[in-house]
Amino acid sequence: MIRIATFNLNGVNGRLPVLIKWLGQHDYDIVCLQELKTSDEKFPAEAIRNAGYGAIWHGQKSYNGVAILARGKMPLERRRGLPGDSGDTHSRYIEAEVDGVVVGCLYLPNGNPAPGPKFDYKLRWFDRLISYSQLLLTEGVTTVLCGDYNVVPTPIDAAVPRRWVGDAVYFPESRRAYAKMLGDGWIDAVRRIHPEKGIYTYWNFSYGGGYDRSSGLRMDHLLLSPALSTSLRDAGVDAALRAWEKPSDHAPAWIELDLPGNRKTPSPTADKSSILANFVPGP
Repeated sequence: MIRIATFNLNGVNGRLPVLIKWLGQHDYDIVCLQELKTSDEKFPAEAIRNAGYGAIWHGQKSYNGVAILARGKMPLERRRGLPGDSGDTHSRYIEAEVDGVVVGCLYLPNGNPAPGPKFDYKLRWFDRLISYSQLLLTEGVTTVLCGDYNVVPTPIDAAVPRRWVGDAVYFPESRRAYAKMLGDGWIDAVRRIHPEKGIYTYWNFSYGGGYDRSSGLRMDHLLLSPALSTSLRDAGVDAALRAWEKPSDHAPAWIELDLPGNRKTPSPTADKSSILANFVPGP
């Protein structure tokens, strides 16, 4: 069994205590992080290494940023940045192979205010993602594409859909692009396991502290290539994190895959600080 999670941290250094606590509680095998909001040199590699994870990352000062963590080993980097626009300076995509599975970690543009230039950029980026994902399907690569898609696919993915009709995450163009990926063969893992349940990964911050439960949205997704369809065993959201001290506005989404020949996971009592003693973390 291999467990993969995706989490928009909304600042990896500011939320580092949340991240380390969460990693220690769940022992996910692969973790994708988005919205790091830090330059490469300030990524907290040592703290993550001490928690038992090797990491690669693609940072950007103050904005964006993505990372892939692997428990007890270093992810093997395959790509950073999507093809199709050599002038795009945003750090929004990184890809690695871990235990025979290709994992793409993405932070799709939000697109607000919409309509406008930011929404146009979002749709162009989405088109590039679709084109690249089609290449992965054509090559038959066993892949999970996960992260913050900034797309609410259907009305069931919003606690109160009418609140979001003027937001880029709910615009018809955004939803059609996401539906295009599903039409190409990608499998929405959380929705496959929970076909009719209102399940959310994001909530607005509340002015009085805490969060506004009525603002719930599902826009953090784990898409599986068809080769993984029969391997999916479970999926969900660690929603409890949204109530922790100084949380992100997102909660982690996760999946469990039953893959033949997958490695045995280390004992929970193992000394995590020593697992990566022979690895040198870094992008």
